[in-house]
Amino acid sequence: MSSEERPQPRELTDARTLRALAHPARIALYEELAYRGAMTATELSKRIGETPTACSFHLRQLAKYGFVEEAGGGKGRARPWRLTSVGWNIPAAHDPETQIAGDAVLRLSRERAFARYQRWQETKASYPREWYEAADDSDYVTYVTSEELEQLNQELHAVLERFRDRLADPAKRPPGALPVETLLLSYPIEPPPGDRGPEPHAPSPNRPN
Repeated sequence: MSSEERPQPRELTDARTLRALAHPARIALYEELAYRGAMTATELSKRIGETPTACSFHLRQLAKYGFVEEAGGGKGRARPWRLTSVGWNIPAAHDPETQIAGDAVLRLSRERAFARYQRWQETKASYPREWYEAADDSDYVTYVTSEELEQLNQELHAVLERFRDRLADPAKRPPGALPVETLLLSYPIEPPPGDRGPEPHAPSPNRPN
């Protein structure tokens, strides 16, 4: 399937929609449905540590803003829910309200990702050796223009897009495949010449481990 034919992540540009998502339980519910497929509120409650009642409420709120829908079958808390699309994209906003709401979603999402990274650091010795050796922990500092940075990000995303179908379709996952998280964070660490900004911290140079 070409990248044009694959379902694309939902683009979030509305402040109200972003605020509806900017809740720890809703981010957690979204992630569980993305990783594991359709589940009921009761099943989800066991995964995220919330009550079935709370999960039902948050699922209804997510449905109100188009993030989830009923998957069919069951009643009440026994109704399975599924995502309407896998993944989201929050483009740069041009108004403060949307920017604040988008930053809140990203902050909650990244906090959960960094917590998973910390768990990996604490438990990686228990994984088979091939996983410990295949995993990566690298930090690069490069000098690029904004145009080059945009191109670099597009190329990195294109590589990861080759595996995106496997998230929504378990049948496409090869034997032995595990869910692996890759974070792409790229940002300038100093302001452009002539612009005032915070005193930069000296970065580490290229540090692949």
